Amino acid sequence: MRRRTLACALTIAGSDSGGGAGIQADLKTFAARGVYGTSVVTALTAQDTRTVRRVMVVPPAFVRAQIDAVLDDLGAEAVKTGMLGSAAVVAAVADALSAHRVRHLVVDPVLLATGGRPLLGRGGLAMLLRRLVPLAEVVTPNLAEASMLVGFPVRDLKGMAEAARALVDAGAQAAVVTGGHLAGDAVDVAYVDGSIHRFRAARVPGEAPHGTGCTFAAAIAAERAKDVPIVDAIRIAKRYTTTCIRRALRLGHGRPILGHLVVHVA
Repeated sequence: MRRRTLACALTIAGSDSGGGAGIQADLKTFAARGVYGTSVVTALTAQDTRTVRRVMVVPPAFVRAQIDAVLDDLGAEAVKTGMLGSAAVVAAVADALSAHRVRHLVVDPVLLATGGRPLLGRGGLAMLLRRLVPLAEVVTPNLAEASMLVGFPVRDLKGMAEAARALVDAGAQAAVVTGGHLAGDAVDVAYVDGSIHRFRAARVPGEAPHGTGCTFAAAIAAERAKDVPIVDAIRIAKRYTTTCIRRALRLGHGRPILGHLVVHVA
């Protein structure tokens, strides 16, 4: 059998039945960025473009079984985590990734649904900080998630830089706080190798699409799977996500859905 020459990226996240976020968005992003995508489902959601109706968390042992199955056979040059759903699942994921010695890990700390519904309880947040953040190469919270993780309000570019530093102090190698909810241009602030970096894009007018955080983190993971340096990977992911927003699709009755597969950004 011929050995593969295509880089593999694994997403460990919840399933979005509407296809706009979660593992569905991640797999589309991996395909668009030229890597082979595999997936581990941590939670099932009944959701559409308007809201999350119900959530069912997958038992931790089965999450671990999925990770072992994928990494024992296909391996992964990079792994991205998204919605994990419970403290027990966070612990199972951290145990598995430590055992498999995953090289490039991008942690998207999915704590709240778009409408504000909690997706990981207080115990899960503490477990994420204690067990998963120290394994992360890059952590990618939005403003609300960053505030919850670092314990102080993150409302502006200065606060974003302070939060990114605090997440590195908590054990991550690098952190990028996304500023899509700020007024004006969309600016993300990263702390990498002791330096602050800002990534700016003109805001795309109109309603914000569903799944931008998942897509951004997945794109970073895809680039890291190809050994693109972290700062360049963030820059490419920013450009790709912005292009997906510009090509967003109106398919349902709620938020637009990102145009993952109608674009290609070099």
